Parts: sequence; structure tokens; C-alpha cells
Amino acid sequence: MAQKFVPHLTNDPGAEKVFVGVKEFNCMGAKPPFDHPHVFLDMGGDNQVLCPYCSTLYVFDPRLGVSESDPKGCIVNAVGEHAA
Repeated sequence: MAQKFVPHLTNDPGAEKVFVGVKEFNCMGAKPPFDHPHVFLDMGGDNQVLCPYCSTLYVFDPRLGVSESDPKGCIVNAVGEHAA
């Protein structure tokens, strides 16, 4: 079975909404050591999803690339990088 890359996202700025260019990802809450359990989130047919741990609302923005977020810096690892 082929493995699909899944980015890890945080909300260190504490934004009400984080706009992302992906619909499937892991939410970490914040960067270690202040992270919560890493939870896989999938928007499915919707364009937004709420993290059950940190209550960050992630909103899909098709204008963003897979390694981009608004606010900037919320993606911990981008395509081609390995999670630390």
C-alpha cells in the first residue's frame, strides 16, 4: 500500500481560523513541548474542520499550496520533508 504524505499543522499564533491548502492533515495544537495529541483531521466534502482538542477552525483555501497557511508558519512539515 502506498503511503500518502500528511502535513502536521499548529496554531502557535492563536488565530481564530487557520486557512490551509490541504483537506487532510494532523493537528498538533502547538509546537512541542506544548502540543496536544496529534489528531488526524479530514474535511471530506466540507471546506472546514474544527480540531476537537484545541478548537482551531481550519478552513480550506484552494489558492494556497500544500505547504502554505494563513497565518504563515502553521505548517510544521511540508511535502518532501519528514516530521521531526
